[in-house]
Amino acid sequence: MDLGIKGKVALVTASSGGMGRNIAHALAAEGADVVLFARTESKLREICAQIEAQHCVRAVAVAGSMLESADIERLAGVLAQRQGPDIVVLVTGRPPNPLRDALEENELERWDDAYRVQLRSVVQLVNGVVPQMVAKGWGRIVAITSASAKQPMGKHALSTVFRAGVTAYMKTLANELGAKGVTVNCVAPALIDTSHRAGSAAYTGEQTERRKAMTPLGRMGTQDELCGVVAFLASAQAGFVTGSTVAVEGGMVASLF
Repeated sequence: MDLGIKGKVALVTASSGGMGRNIAHALAAEGADVVLFARTESKLREICAQIEAQHCVRAVAVAGSMLESADIERLAGVLAQRQGPDIVVLVTGRPPNPLRDALEENELERWDDAYRVQLRSVVQLVNGVVPQMVAKGWGRIVAITSASAKQPMGKHALSTVFRAGVTAYMKTLANELGAKGVTVNCVAPALIDTSHRAGSAAYTGEQTERRKAMTPLGRMGTQDELCGVVAFLASAQAGFVTGSTVAVEGGMVASLF
């Protein structure tokens, strides 16, 4: 199916590796030019070269932090040269380790860190680049959150609280931007295989089996399955989907609504 985004400009944050990199590849495979934003320029340039070679689209690397106003201004300048973004995919970092029970999260520095990385960074990035999208009269915003915002998981308080905050922020944007031709949605993953991460050990066999047992499908989700949902929400066909959260968690969340 042609998703109708060939030639569109897609910004993907935290795209120097992992989920962000895979999403950038998925959008490029559909013909979108991509702008990659993350802190490590050497990694971004390497991924851009791979994307251009594999998908025959333009890929641009912009090194910077979602928490630095000057970096976001520079990113906005690069996007303005391309008449602004058509698609913005918001991928953010993880909360501080180690994971703890909620009452054990008694260090305010960890709460501040999680807030900055997972919520404030999203607000800063949106404020910096989305006005360009609104001016075009068409756009797709997709935020990667977590299924824990729907069904809180043990030892995930830092993630749950601020991913839920992103979800609320995206819903507010959806209400405000819909009449301007911009849709805003969330993708909430869980139990996705992360063995692709360079320099990071995959789950142990015991951990993997425990996670498989949490879903009726009896397996982990793949990166391709997650990226496919993101690509659809960025598509022309998803034009009547806004303010929604699409769970990609294999049926782990037990609630009806």
